[in-house]
Amino acid sequence: MQTRRLGRTGHQSSLAILGGAAFAASTPADAEAHLHMALDKGVNHLDIAPRYGDAELAVGPHIPAVRDRLFLGCKTAERDRDGSQRELERTMERFGVDQLDLYQAHAITDLDELDRASEAFETITEARDQGVTRFAGVTGHDLGAPKAHLEACKRYDLDTVMFPIYPRVWADPVYRADAEALLDHCQANDIGVQIIKSIARRPWGETAPFHRCWYEPWTDDDPIARGVGFALSTPGVTGICTVGDLELLPRVLDIVAAYEPWGEARRAEAIGSMDAEPIIFPLADHFRRDA
Repeated sequence: MQTRRLGRTGHQSSLAILGGAAFAASTPADAEAHLHMALDKGVNHLDIAPRYGDAELAVGPHIPAVRDRLFLGCKTAERDRDGSQRELERTMERFGVDQLDLYQAHAITDLDELDRASEAFETITEARDQGVTRFAGVTGHDLGAPKAHLEACKRYDLDTVMFPIYPRVWADPVYRADAEALLDHCQANDIGVQIIKSIARRPWGETAPFHRCWYEPWTDDDPIARGVGFALSTPGVTGICTVGDLELLPRVLDIVAAYEPWGEARRAEAIGSMDAEPIIFPLADHFRRDA
């Protein structure tokens, strides 16, 4: 699998970043099998969070044996100092490590949420200063994420960002302008860019979920490849976090491994192909997980 430099971290991250949400309902045995499958396919970067169900408990026991093969990106969705510090310590205990590669403020979706997370960012940046984590970042979905992440980078001199890109949302002129401003800032300041929601299709709506995703994903190879190719061909992007569903994971990894860069004409065609699909955001309005 191809790799790209994750900004100032210097890490050559695989184009597919293993999304820990896929392990939310896993047993440790199942997690071990899928973790090693991903490693065997060339993945060298894990993104995981306490909010992902049982993911940390399922994956954690297997981290020490592969620690030298993984860039370990973790998160906190706590907003106060005590809560974010407790999550940091608990995550490290679960993974049996004394240092993380990347610690991120999770679910920063707009400027108000950024303000609420000021103490969490203090925890994260102090952990970076103390060497408990090597790097600091921000993640979030929804339409306000790019603007909030740009401000977070300016306030806290962050090393990475993680936000959504998929063809339908890129057609929204306000979102695209905010995302391009963030990407420009990241390029100018050598900040790594991780992308989520690349194979999103539409909100679940009245459809009963048939995959473990917060949105209805594409499930056929061609539209999956379209979402993957679109995100990875966006200038400034390092890699994409893989889908939060173990059934789709092997196919997504194989498609990422076959990725070749796109030109602008193909990107425009991808945007046009999703004209009829509703944007999946805001997730709070559309979220369903009945399965």
